[in-house]
Amino acid sequence: MTEDWAAVARAINQRTDELGMRQRELARRSHVSQATVRELQRNTVHRRRSARTLEALSLALGWHPEHLLAVLEGREPPAVGEPVLREDDVPSRLTAIERQLRQITRQLDEMNARLSAGAGRDGEQAG
Repeated sequence: MTEDWAAVARAINQRTDELGMRQRELARRSHVSQATVRELQRNTVHRRRSARTLEALSLALGWHPEHLLAVLEGREPPAVGEPVLREDDVPSRLTAIERQLRQITRQLDEMNARLSAGAGRDGEQAG
């Protein structure tokens, strides 16, 4: 699995801009050092961060605890209030599968709508 730390930096920067939050405030709220926050925001130091660091930052930014982890992994972040997933927690894993199925269904519905719209135009041109 590839990790997209640049996407994490973009997400943090966009959210801090939305909230008008400074780096120092994010560090204080998340209990993550300001140096670590700076490194993540600038995407300058490439090393693995703990899931706890990403969770603390996600919560400080008003997101679901797994938001930044999902961004890192290229997944759609869970909505605030959705259950926190634990690898050994079967109900949470089922919730994750259901979320993925909803996302796939949404994408298929969009594709079908585009195909139907294209078929309708083709039929008009043929007639």
